[in-house]
Amino acid sequence: MSLTPVTVITGASAGIGVALAHIFARNGFALALVARREDRLNALADAIAATGAVRPLVIPCDLFKPGAAQAIGAALTAQGAEPQYVVNNAGFGLVGLAASRDREEQLSMIDLNVRVLTELSLAFVPSLTRHKGGILNVGSMAGFLPGPGMSVYYATKAYVLSFSEALHSELKPKGIRVTVLCPGPVPTEFAARAGVSEGLAPGLLTQSAETVAAAGYNGLMRGKRTVVPGLINKLITVMIRIVPRRLILRAVDARQSRRRVNEAAKQN
Repeated sequence: MSLTPVTVITGASAGIGVALAHIFARNGFALALVARREDRLNALADAIAATGAVRPLVIPCDLFKPGAAQAIGAALTAQGAEPQYVVNNAGFGLVGLAASRDREEQLSMIDLNVRVLTELSLAFVPSLTRHKGGILNVGSMAGFLPGPGMSVYYATKAYVLSFSEALHSELKPKGIRVTVLCPGPVPTEFAARAGVSEGLAPGLLTQSAETVAAAGYNGLMRGKRTVVPGLINKLITVMIRIVPRRLILRAVDARQSRRRVNEAAKQN
């Protein structure tokens, strides 16, 4: 039986995930949307279908549960589909000192940002090979530097960057494109989930989810290894390689310290 190739997008219920779903659909790709919030997935699927595109498959799934990749694979097979592209967008961040934040919550962040992304990147290599497809992993500019005040989150994104760049080389002979998308701040639900009420960085670095999604999609289709949307953000990632590490640590620590003071003042 021939299975329909689809683009699987995790974390498709909000933010960059929604924008990625729209851009893949506009370019003629059939979709499978994955997240916990089924109502949001159905609303997104309806919105995409209203544009004349094929209505995406909806796969409600709690990625924190063991066996998520197998569950997604089984749901796809049951609906006559298999992955051509895998977009690992699901993830979250936490602001605060690592020793002070809830330990289990931080471990859950590692589980989603690292383990689940790795599992889904490797689970469907045979079908990605058959369809000459690819993997788009959503990382962050945070992956380029250490982040006192968000140390565990920055570390998870450093893993995403390193793993994706290496996988780009490993899977290229199979005809599979692997791209890591490393945006700066994006005005989505991320900040609220991370535990801050203000922006995560100066507005000059901020880009819309639609801009970031377009950059990621175009980079993947062109076979780029790493995509950093925005000229200023690109320059920053270059500077990070030149500036002494101790100065970077000091600058990030100062920024996060100011945020903690501001957040505490708002609560009082």
